[in-house]
Amino acid sequence: MKFSAKEDVEAPIEFVFGEISDFSSLERSALRRGAEVQRVDSVDKNGIGMKWDVNFEFRSKLRKMRLELVHYDPPNSMSFASKSHAILGDLDVELVALSRTRTRLTISTELRPQNLSARLMVQSLKLARGSLSKRFDSRIATYARDMEERHHRKA
Repeated sequence: MKFSAKEDVEAPIEFVFGEISDFSSLERSALRRGAEVQRVDSVDKNGIGMKWDVNFEFRSKLRKMRLELVHYDPPNSMSFASKSHAILGDLDVELVALSRTRTRLTISTELRPQNLSARLMVQSLKLARGSLSKRFDSRIATYARDMEERHHRKA
């Protein structure tokens, strides 16, 4: 199952990449939303090999996931691979400079079930695809607007 969203951000590509690669800020954001996030690598700076253990509740059940940064190409793209006991996933983030002050942010994710119970869960998500796509698009749009506001405050 795949989801994808595109947003144009009124900020330079370097600023946008800096915001989306501020992993400590993203960890705090996940914590505020109720997830447990723990960094489990020994990488000194942002780059391939960064890993997190993430625990969160979804459909009244605790889910555990390992998230790893598998591709890191500043300021253009980065990719993450996630693995739980039943689902594999990919998260790709791409940036394209439309001008000096405008950047296109594309975020796509794909879930791949690995057993029958995961297939049933993903199938139920497919039935709600419309509302989930709207929520995904809305979250990305809100994230992009927040980035723009932070850029305008710093400018």
